Amino acid sequence: MPEVLVQADTLDAENRGFAQAPLRQPVFLNSVPKSGSHLLRNILRMFVPVEQQYQADFIQWPNMRQHLSAFDPAAPRLSWGHLLFADASAIETAATRRILLYRDPYDWVIARARFFVSEQFRGNVDFLKSGRLDTEELLTMMIFGLPNKAPSLNAIYELNAAAWLGARVHAVKFEELSAAVRDLDGAGAEAFFAALLDACGIDRPDDWRERIRIGADRKQSGTARENLTGIEKDLPATLGPRHRALVDYHAPGLRALLGYQ
Repeated sequence: MPEVLVQADTLDAENRGFAQAPLRQPVFLNSVPKSGSHLLRNILRMFVPVEQQYQADFIQWPNMRQHLSAFDPAAPRLSWGHLLFADASAIETAATRRILLYRDPYDWVIARARFFVSEQFRGNVDFLKSGRLDTEELLTMMIFGLPNKAPSLNAIYELNAAAWLGARVHAVKFEELSAAVRDLDGAGAEAFFAALLDACGIDRPDDWRERIRIGADRKQSGTARENLTGIEKDLPATLGPRHRALVDYHAPGLRALLGYQ
């Protein structure tokens, strides 16, 4: 699998500054890659004892069999990954509380491109950093994928998001998570995080806002946009009309299914 190079965070030490209640049931944070996985993970790490956090790896289909202990109801853990929907993944995670995180496919295209051309990503697509492709071509490849090198947008969203919506999950949009973090003192944030923590089986402590502020600190995420280095492409802030049309052509009905209209 590709290699992601990020610096270690200090959240384990931060976590121990708060009183932690034991996790009563396994929780699995599943997400579409490049949808705010580290943000969600880091926030929820502040509500679970470090000893109950399964930090061995991001769990994915190729390595799932190596990490089945993360889903053991006899030893509840908080774990995370990018796990596609299939018979084995549905069965192995059946005892867990499943959280599903995704973002608007339009914005995902840009986020994926940014990550692929950064120094933090190493894989079989390093040629994308050569400068021989213009930005429009790069974004098109993020939508349609690269044969035998990188899956298409539709392939990723189909089994990492859409299919899980037909299963037992608590769905979270990256945009709603980000908005709640930005306005922690608002009523909307309180309702959002109350629902999220309840879905995880975590009782909300009185200091929940402070925990979230620490977990959501972008300096703690090696894959936050401003912490990615070596990017020479001038990527747009939003996807233009031509590439939005390509997303809609490539994955018709996807944005509506995910709640984006």
